[in-house]
Amino acid sequence: MSRCVAHLDMDAFYVSVELQRHPELRGLPVVVSGSGPRAVVTTASYEARRYGVQSATPASRARRLCPDAVFVAPDFAAYRETSARVMAIVRDHAERVEVVGLDEAYVDLTGMAAPRAAMRQLVVAIADATGLACSVGIGPNKLVAKVASDAEKPRGFVVLSREEACARFAGAPPALVPGIGPKTAARLDAMGIGTLRDLGAAPANVLAERFGARLGPELQARARFEHDGAVTEERAVISESRETTFDEDIADPAELERILGDLTVRLCEDLARRGRRGRTIGIKIRLDDFSTHTRSRTLPEAVNELSRIGTVARDLLRDFGVPRPLRLLGVRVAGLEEAQADQLALPL
Repeated sequence: MSRCVAHLDMDAFYVSVELQRHPELRGLPVVVSGSGPRAVVTTASYEARRYGVQSATPASRARRLCPDAVFVAPDFAAYRETSARVMAIVRDHAERVEVVGLDEAYVDLTGMAAPRAAMRQLVVAIADATGLACSVGIGPNKLVAKVASDAEKPRGFVVLSREEACARFAGAPPALVPGIGPKTAARLDAMGIGTLRDLGAAPANVLAERFGARLGPELQARARFEHDGAVTEERAVISESRETTFDEDIADPAELERILGDLTVRLCEDLARRGRRGRTIGIKIRLDDFSTHTRSRTLPEAVNELSRIGTVARDLLRDFGVPRPLRLLGVRVAGLEEAQADQLALPL
């Protein structure tokens, strides 16, 4: 392979961190989740996953699926601290590393004499230092590596060429591949395209007509595991946001403005602490009918001051008018200036 890329993915990362702190829970079905009536599962142990509990499962449903599960409140400060330790070890073992979340990273192995051995040594080093396990996928590009790392979790170690990936996952649904979301997969299924094999063999003109001249060919390329993106050392952080889902729908404009103000304070504190500024301020609204709406405004200069961001966010909410009770409210700052190289951004 001219290019060799590994994808390292920590196994059930949040749960694994909790088990390090609470070893008495090992072997039990453990669920990391908030406690509100609309809380969703952040992650679940493999024992809980056997009952159908997955990330983003409503916590209430998770309790029904697995009545004996142990629910633990998330501690993101602990997860970020552990992530920093893990990624420091990864960087000690490779020159080019692209961190794409608290629990996963791409590693450029191109030119290494023994890339498989290097990754196995890295897995051992992480386990020795943190007690945590991870899965690894190795391939000629990031797409193959990512799918390979998911193929045999936990503690998987899968090496595939592009052709081998095409053969191994030919019968898998298109949504297996990153970049093909549920809505796109549903549209493909309605066209009679239910597998990656079908998508890879579909007439290019039909895909272009249905999905557009850019997305159509891109979908087909992903189905064929064709990808030319390089491993970049720093992940560009283009936006940060804070949002909350209410336990009960809220219609009172004054209460919504108060909540939006609290979210904006938290967001501005983090932006200031990290030295980040952005030009585009936006809000996110989800109504009680589950429809989601966004509104934004771009300023002539980048800001992180509470007075500036808070005023714009409040005006956007007032202009929207809140025609129905809200389930969710959020605030976002986009177009961020380049972050400091030693910062990790928590995906929100």
